[in-house]
Amino acid sequence: MRLFIAIQLNDALKRSAREVQTDFRRLHVKGNYIPPENLHITLAFIGEFGDPDRILELMEGVVFQPFTITMDRIGCFDTLWWTGFTQSSGLESLAGQVRHILADTKVPYDRSRFKPHVTILRKAEFTHGRIEPVTIHPASMTVDKISLMQSTQGKNGRIYTELGSVIMQ
Repeated sequence: MRLFIAIQLNDALKRSAREVQTDFRRLHVKGNYIPPENLHITLAFIGEFGDPDRILELMEGVVFQPFTITMDRIGCFDTLWWTGFTQSSGLESLAGQVRHILADTKVPYDRSRFKPHVTILRKAEFTHGRIEPVTIHPASMTVDKISLMQSTQGKNGRIYTELGSVIMQ
């Protein structure tokens, strides 16, 4: 199973990200637009791992107080475009804790530096050259849950399914 631990977005953040995607489409930017049901923040990408119950059990050891994040920026990594967040010590701490638990228990995961973002567009092609500025309407949410997600290849792209979650009160 292809697994990752993520924060799923509330409707306000999804709406804000979708508005950015709409602006890119209006500017005739081609590429693989991420559907709204797949918008998320990856805390740790595990990849192929056959025991999701073990991961869910490890996730129970993550302890955090709910905190607020604000999506307020747009950026890119080469041809991958994303929306990003105001610096959040809560988000950084949560990702660090998740990754620490995985490392301590020898669960393999992508150890690339954590860069909190929501991928909105892959393989972007700017058909009209330089683009005019695209803006984002800032949106916020309270993070009080982390989810174990499974990624499978569907007929029309990736399908993400929540296998379980940990909710903080």
